[in-house]
Amino acid sequence: MRIVRLGAGAGYAGDRIEPAVELAERGDIDYLVFECLAERTIALAQQAKLRDPEGGYDPLLEARLRAVLGPCRARGIRVVTNMGAANPVAAARKAGALAREMGLAGLRIAAVTGDDLLDAVRAGDFVLEESGEPVASLGNRIVSANAYLGAAPIVAALADGADVVITGRVGDPALFLAPLVHAFGWAMDDWERLGRGTLVGHLLECAGQITGGYFADPGCKDVPDLARLGFPIGIVAEDGTVEIAKVAGSGGRISLATCKEQLLYEVHDPARYLQPDVVGDFSGVEMEQVGPDRVRVRGATGAPATGLLKVSVGYVDSYIGEGQISYAGPGALGRGRLALAVVRERLALTGVATRELRCDLIGVDALHGAALSGGREPYEVRLRVAGRTETHAEAVRIGNEVETLYTNGPAGGGGAWKSAREVVAVQSVLVPAALARPRVHVVEA
Repeated sequence: MRIVRLGAGAGYAGDRIEPAVELAERGDIDYLVFECLAERTIALAQQAKLRDPEGGYDPLLEARLRAVLGPCRARGIRVVTNMGAANPVAAARKAGALAREMGLAGLRIAAVTGDDLLDAVRAGDFVLEESGEPVASLGNRIVSANAYLGAAPIVAALADGADVVITGRVGDPALFLAPLVHAFGWAMDDWERLGRGTLVGHLLECAGQITGGYFADPGCKDVPDLARLGFPIGIVAEDGTVEIAKVAGSGGRISLATCKEQLLYEVHDPARYLQPDVVGDFSGVEMEQVGPDRVRVRGATGAPATGLLKVSVGYVDSYIGEGQISYAGPGALGRGRLALAVVRERLALTGVATRELRCDLIGVDALHGAALSGGREPYEVRLRVAGRTETHAEAVRIGNEVETLYTNGPAGGGGAWKSAREVVAVQSVLVPAALARPRVHVVEA
């Protein structure tokens, strides 16, 4: 039976690069997939594109491609990635220039566009899924509106001979589903195989999570050699059955437990996993440990897609001002609590307008609140005050007030730090799939 080997080269924008190089050089893979777009990432990328029309793609695009293009070209490995973010065409041009610089003449690079639906969402009568408010309620605060496209335009790019396919927003599993559809010739209405391919993508999309990253808990769930964590390989048969493996000798662990945790990750309803290509059904999935660091997964299926696309709407929500300072030695907890009380009173006295305010002692009550804190008196504490405001100027005042504790607060404060930053938030709308018109643009190196 024919197989296709997919390597997961990244699970988020800032992920490690060395495991992807390991996959390219030693993984015996057919495709190397970089999944690098989180929910808010593309909104931030749209802001970067406004500042620079040739920007707006993943800042690590050049470093990643410089590291893997050589071994990928030598071994016939094709690259698929959403590192194009808000500007896939500019990313493709950058990749082409890099390939020429590296002497990789003839490399064919495709950019997939069509996910940017900002104008359509602004003009339509859409309602935000999370708040129930109309999109119009966001006014001019909207930064971006990008639809999760499906696998079809990536399949078209691969069929056209692309060695590298760079997209903007697509469904994360679609990055892995597309090579399977292309290689095996699956029909785009073969719901069972599309469901299985979507499961493959879901298992691989977070890279190191399924090989033991975000899983390890010493003494409970031990994972060897996390510093050299290997990223996963999906060895996929034509019927959609997959074996999850990794490069021999790399760090991490692939077990039934790591695979089950990833199966349930970010899946609201395993029987109805809504994706642009298919409604995946993972409720009948079976797993079997078939060897060291090797798990076979089968039993997914699927149903027809809904005909709707999820669109992430990014908007400027507010600003956050933050300040921190440390206290150590005898009485550190008492001094920290006094410092918090001083800052609260000072913010009220000076009229700093906050929509939300948090005052924490890190290591004491910052995660679970005062009700669950307790135990022995800590030797050191770090105070953190963070407030949400309507303006950047108000956010700045919060950090400034914490900094004044150096000379106007309890004894022994040190290591003060402050910041003020814009908050880009995300909500979702559902739009008819026909609103998106994907296109493939080709760049020859």
